[in-house]
Parts: sequence; structure tokens; C-alpha cells
Amino acid sequence: MRGQRGTFTDRVSRYAQERVLGWRSGSQQSQLLVLAALLVGVAVSFVVSVTDYEIMPLTTYFVWLLLGMVLLRFRPLVVLTLTASAAAVAALLVSEMSLNGARVSALVSLAVSVAIILFQSSRQRSGLPAALGEAMLADLRDLQQAQATVPELPAGWLSQSAMRTAHGVGYAGDFLVAELSPDGRRLEMVLVDVIGSGVKASPRALQFAGALGGLIGALPPRELLAAANDFLLRQNSDETFATAVHVLVDLPTGEYGIFSAGHPPALRWDAGDREWSVDNARGTALGIAPDPELHLSAGLLGPGDALLFYTDGVVESRHADLDTGIDWLRGVARKAMAGGLDGAARRIVRQVDRGDDDRAVLVLGRTLATDA
Repeated sequence: MRGQRGTFTDRVSRYAQERVLGWRSGSQQSQLLVLAALLVGVAVSFVVSVTDYEIMPLTTYFVWLLLGMVLLRFRPLVVLTLTASAAAVAALLVSEMSLNGARVSALVSLAVSVAIILFQSSRQRSGLPAALGEAMLADLRDLQQAQATVPELPAGWLSQSAMRTAHGVGYAGDFLVAELSPDGRRLEMVLVDVIGSGVKASPRALQFAGALGGLIGALPPRELLAAANDFLLRQNSDETFATAVHVLVDLPTGEYGIFSAGHPPALRWDAGDREWSVDNARGTALGIAPDPELHLSAGLLGPGDALLFYTDGVVESRHADLDTGIDWLRGVARKAMAGGLDGAARRIVRQVDRGDDDRAVLVLGRTLATDA
């Protein structure tokens, strides 16, 4: 008996999961199924209203309208709203109740609500109901954040990143792509700042991140940035350009090379001097000219040394130029390193005011024996 009950429960659970997954696909069949379920709800409400209007008055039908706005695409939503509105008005008329001020107000509210719901649904450019559109945006955000994950590094190395998005939204034009060679010897990372900020820049950033993710590790650094530049130029848009900084590190030796494409200069932490110095890698932003100018900066990281990469939102503001912002960052980063390499990126970002641009910080360093 218990086995049969368990089997029945499992079947119901699987059926429900399949229906939810079908609805998430946005298919016509799933939409018709949801519409049918909501129409059944409207029909039941109508029967109850006719039997006893006080139990289920006109205002009850707003529930079905709201559910339809969340779950249905525009055309099925039109069918539901017209049906629910007709049922609500018919139930009121059949009840033979006098039209007092409260009921007239409810009818007007119903008409206005139907107009607002249909207008809002018709303007959804994705063609998806509100809940599906929100789920799709959340998936895109999660994908963008997953791409920014640095692979686990061998002992003696530590990498960390931190970000604050513009206006506190969860979408950004700053992103990171990283690749660790199969033998674990070479780490390659690219920190990118796409023009714009927040929600406006996020679709372009996601598209560009996908392109870079397919190129990183497959091309040498200079050729990688050249291919990224060509990709942006092919978008044929005046608003499609980006700054980027590329770093390639030989983990066994600590040797590194940095290419900067219009990006704010990287900072290098010297564990002996306890000071940040400004790296000299410079270049042209991507997506502006067919042949961007790129200059290589090379160096060696010893135990306790680190590299700091960041986007312009960290150091630029309306009240301070780039040089002033870099000097400020050097002071903040120096204090952050007093607590050790671990957590330094988060400590730096906490000191950055939230504003109208995204802020991203990436720290890569070799650990001391005391930090291991």
C-alpha cells in the first residue's frame, strides 16, 4: 500500500514538474494549458457568484486577472481578461443587486485594470509573460556571474574579484573571463568594461563575454584582443566599444604579461616596499579603430606580490580626474593589504561609493607562507 502511495505521489510530482518546465518553455501548448486552468477558475467563481454573490463578489475576479498577467502571453491573456470581465459583470447583473456607489466603483476599477493589464502585456518586447521574462533575466545574470569565476589555482596563488553594479541592480557592463591551461601552468584573464552601465550595458556585455569566452586560451594575447576588436567593429554600432585589460601569468615562475586596451592602468603590489606602483601597459579601446594600439608590460611576481585590476568606475567621478582617482585607490588598496591578500578585493570595493557606473576589482597574487 505504501509502495502504491509512493508511486502515485511520484507520478503526481513528475507530472507537476513537467507542466512547470513546459510553462517555462513558453510554448503554445503550455500557454493553452495555463489558460484552460485559469478559465476553469473563472467558471467556478462565476457559479459561486451566481449562487451567493456575497461570497464571491466582482472584486474576486481581479485575482484571475493578476494571475493571467503573470503567467500568460498577450493573446491568451486577452481571452482570459475578456472572459473574466464578462463573467464578473454577468454575475453582478444576475445577482439582481442594485448598482450602488461601491459596485459602480468596482466596475470602473475592473475596466481600468483590464486596460492597464492588456497595455502592459502588449508592450513586453520579449513576448513572454512577466514571470517568464523575470526568470530569463535571472538566468542571464547567473550566466554572466558564472563566467566571471576564476578557476581554482594551484597552491601559492590567490585570485579574487568583487563588484558593485550601478544603482544597485544585479546587471553590469563589467565582466571577467578566465582560463587556466590544462596543465595548470598558465592563467589567462581578461577584465572588460563595456560602454554604459547596469541594465543598459548588460546585454552587450553578455554577448561580448560569450565571444571572449570562446577565444580565450585559443589565441595568443595580442591576437585575442585583435579578434575581440574585430568582433565589436562588426556590430556596426556607435555605442559598441569597450576597454579591456589582459593578463597572462606563468604560475610556476610568476612571470606575467599585461596588455591594456584603453583600460585604467593596473597596479602592482611590492611585498617588500609595501606599496602599489602603476603599471605602464597602455593601449587603445576596443571597437573604435581597425588596428588598436597595444603595448605589452611584463614583470615578475614574487611571494607576497600582487596585481590589481579595476574598471574606471572605481577611480573616476565627476569631481576627480583619473590620476587623482588612481592615487586614492593606491591609498585604499594599501590599507586593504594590511589585512592580507585574502579578502583585499572586497575591502577595496567597500570603500567605493555606489553611483551611476559599475565598479569591478580583480586581485591576483602569490601568497606568503603565513597566508597559505
